[in-house]
Amino acid sequence: MNRFKQISIYAIFLGFGLLANTPFAQDSAKTSATAEGKIRNIDGVAAVVNTGYVTRKEIDDRIAALKKQGVKLPEDGTVRQAILDRLILEKIQLQNADQEGVRVTNKELDKIIGDIAAKNKLSYAEFKAKVIASGSTFERYKEMLRDDVIVSRYREREVEGKLKISDAEIDNFIAERTKAMTSGGAPRSTPAAKGEPEEIDVAQIFIPADPAAGAGAQAEAKKKADALLRDARGDVDFLQLGAMAAKENPKIKFQDLGYRTPDRLPQLFYEAVRNTGGGQVASAVVKSPAGYHVLKVLDRRAAGASPSPQQASAPDAGTTTPQNIPITQTLSRHILLRSRAGLSDQDAERRLQGYRDQIRVKTADFAELAKKYSEDGSAANGGDLGWMSPGDLVPEFEQAMNRLQIGEVSNPVKTEFGWHLIQVLDRREGQLTVEKQRQFARAAIRERKFDQAYQEWMRELRDNATVKILNVDDAASSAPR
Repeated sequence: MNRFKQISIYAIFLGFGLLANTPFAQDSAKTSATAEGKIRNIDGVAAVVNTGYVTRKEIDDRIAALKKQGVKLPEDGTVRQAILDRLILEKIQLQNADQEGVRVTNKELDKIIGDIAAKNKLSYAEFKAKVIASGSTFERYKEMLRDDVIVSRYREREVEGKLKISDAEIDNFIAERTKAMTSGGAPRSTPAAKGEPEEIDVAQIFIPADPAAGAGAQAEAKKKADALLRDARGDVDFLQLGAMAAKENPKIKFQDLGYRTPDRLPQLFYEAVRNTGGGQVASAVVKSPAGYHVLKVLDRRAAGASPSPQQASAPDAGTTTPQNIPITQTLSRHILLRSRAGLSDQDAERRLQGYRDQIRVKTADFAELAKKYSEDGSAANGGDLGWMSPGDLVPEFEQAMNRLQIGEVSNPVKTEFGWHLIQVLDRREGQLTVEKQRQFARAAIRERKFDQAYQEWMRELRDNATVKILNVDDAASSAPR
């Protein structure tokens, strides 16, 4: 998975999720008493951060952006402090990145914007117009994007680049997951007594949705999140579901947050899983300013509790050799009409529905239609895709295929590649190889370690920073107290 995208998404969510008890930090130089006195008298400064500052208007702008996105904010005034903390962190990291020589050139920035526009099927000029129509100037958008890229690169170097994962960790992870699967996914620990503090182990599949991308992209992300939630409720391993989704779409992220007390979970997450038991999936998709989140409570336990007897007796790499996991493989074929100018969704769907009707009444053969009309490399073989394992195909295609009986032909199915007509030819029992299990395990361990390392990194930055809070309570338009 592209780590730049992951870290950028993670940073946005941390900023807007309003995590409690999040420390912020940075290397700093002491400011003189005279300079502090001058800054203190500037109407609008909320905090001095090393040799820079955060303004009250910046806080106001963030609050306005959250409200515009429909985020419900607490009424007790804590939101201003939480956003100030986030802005302080951003300021600190930008200062450090500048000292370390982390830069983004204008040429690089234009290429990044071009890529964002292309992914939204817009030209550079069209994307620029869309940004301006959203109420921001394009120069302001570029400035914010440059800062985001700089911070992401800096974090990647300081945190991600230093993570190490041993073979023993991977072996132990696979052994624990195998044991959890064979025990039916039951809760692993004794829950906390009523009224006692607890720790919750939550995993998430994150589907990003950029608010600037428009309603269509938001709807597509929500549709994908809903589909993943439906799959998660079925008889499927949540780790494998997340890994499969991330493999097909690198923007999607799977993460096991590990055991956390409620105050260390994003508030949105805690509200969603407050009444969800261990081993259960949250009842609905969670919407945040960064996108959509499918949540599963892996376990709940008393705060500070030792591992349960089942966990303590879990096999480790020294006593258990990882085994292949049984899976169902599917042999299928398809007819693909690629998305392109001049072919509307309605036209593609109508054409494929016509092919399906011909196949059902046996006036045409699927393979011959595929050879004649399908627009991908499988056409020469009658659309034959060969034997496919879970995760080998994009989620929309795989989900539609899995609902078909042998010999059955689907209704038209839309994916990122275009429109498909699918037929299942056969199914057989196969094996999820140890190699694939290790790939899944490495990704999950990296996500968990990144979260822990990131928190430690921020604490270290905060300990080394010079931050002075001046006025966080008043809006920029209010008279200073």
